Amino acid sequence: MEPRVSLVTLAVTDLARSIAFYEALGWKRSMKEAEGVAFFQLGGLILSLYPDLAKDAGTPDRKGPGAFSLSHNVRQEADVDALVKKLVTAGASITAPARAMPWGGRVAYLADPDGFLWEIAWNPDFPIAADGTISMPG
Repeated sequence: MEPRVSLVTLAVTDLARSIAFYEALGWKRSMKEAEGVAFFQLGGLILSLYPDLAKDAGTPDRKGPGAFSLSHNVRQEADVDALVKKLVTAGASITAPARAMPWGGRVAYLADPDGFLWEIAWNPDFPIAADGTISMPG
């Protein structure tokens, strides 16, 4: 198996509300003609918003967030606070306010409208390439 995550699908409860939230990030929706699902191309990864995920996966009792977070790294330290403000306006709730980290970065945690946990981070050790990709140092 090649080392790659191709698509992350979130089992959202309100597709229209979730689309509006992710569009507030400045992300462009792909395949707008698709019904009942939304896709966002994020560099080499696709984010999918799909209300019927639990039913399709045979796990109807599993809905909403689990014990994981999605991360969005920004290019500059000040971008953390600016993006947090924008996302709160779009319906996110802060779970841990932006703060300096002992390793030299800046991090905030928010829950999107469905409660999925997002980390907004600036990490000086993980530079972001012009195409938006991020690589581990070394």
